[in-house]
Amino acid sequence: MKVVRIDQVPAEPGAGTLFTGPVTRQPVITGNLSQQFIMNQVNFSPGVRNKFHIHTSDQILIVTAGKGICATEKEEVTVGPGDVILFPAGERHWHGATKDSAFSHIYVTGVNNKTTQVET
Repeated sequence: MKVVRIDQVPAEPGAGTLFTGPVTRQPVITGNLSQQFIMNQVNFSPGVRNKFHIHTSDQILIVTAGKGICATEKEEVTVGPGDVILFPAGERHWHGATKDSAFSHIYVTGVNNKTTQVET
């Protein structure tokens, strides 16, 4: 067993063009701890979101702090701590902070997941 205390995991700057502004990432599982999935916490500043994208595996979000929005092409839902969101593989979606709140979530995807940004 390994216990991870997210407040003790160093935050790393998020990289790439997927986000509309700066985010940080905290790896929850590292090394050989999991051969089946990837798990990280992502921290968004107020108003920052990722762009529409799709995954080749299902994605689970577990909201840990703040107020956020999860959206598909058909709906937008405001979410908060304790909410769990499932995006099936192949579903166009985005998620991020509301304009008035920072937002953090842990995401879980398959270890072989590929993410494709579909919004410029």
